[in-house]
Amino acid sequence: MELMVKKLALLTLMLLTGMGLLSAQNMIPEDSIPTDSMSSVIQPLKVAKEAKDWSIWKPNPKRALWLALVIPGGGQIYNRKYWKLPLVYGGFVGCLYAMSWNNSQYKDYSQAFLDLSDKDPTTASYNKFLHLGVEITDDNKDRYLDIFKKRRDKYRRWRDLSFFVLCGVYALSVIDAYVDAELSVFDISKDLSLKVEPTIINTHTSNNPFDSSSIGLQCSVNF
Repeated sequence: MELMVKKLALLTLMLLTGMGLLSAQNMIPEDSIPTDSMSSVIQPLKVAKEAKDWSIWKPNPKRALWLALVIPGGGQIYNRKYWKLPLVYGGFVGCLYAMSWNNSQYKDYSQAFLDLSDKDPTTASYNKFLHLGVEITDDNKDRYLDIFKKRRDKYRRWRDLSFFVLCGVYALSVIDAYVDAELSVFDISKDLSLKVEPTIINTHTSNNPFDSSSIGLQCSVNF
């Protein structure tokens, strides 16, 4: 019986407080009310947190920009454009593989060129580039030196080009994330209309106001 009276008193105080008839300072101290009774009364009054409606969610362009700068593909994930991730990461992986392969070829041909240039017979890494049964002699040495030099320069150029392409893919991913977020908040109406109306065109070919104007048609598109 005593517990029910305390519950009724607590409910009365909460109602009076909600209506502004009683301040929270005049309420009964919490230590005077049993914990089980307070939780049983307050728990039904808790308001459930509303679920976020993703259908009306709009990304923040600045946040998308910073995420794309810090994490490759982070802007696309934030904009919820997951179908772009294979393109972004595919570009990164392809450029990294091209850099690694061209760099290995550059090192191999550089070493072959150095081994062929010196007079040490024990350094002959260039033999792995020769066909079966082919040997380098004094007669064809200059030709192979020219071949190794050209291939060394070619793979070095391709390696450097792969690095610049990688930077380009990174920059495109950042620009795409920012522009995509900007366009998501851009209001595009479905009502497209073409309006044609007569207008007066100023030609400014004469000081006479009647001669400096002509009548024409004006086209305007509303969207």
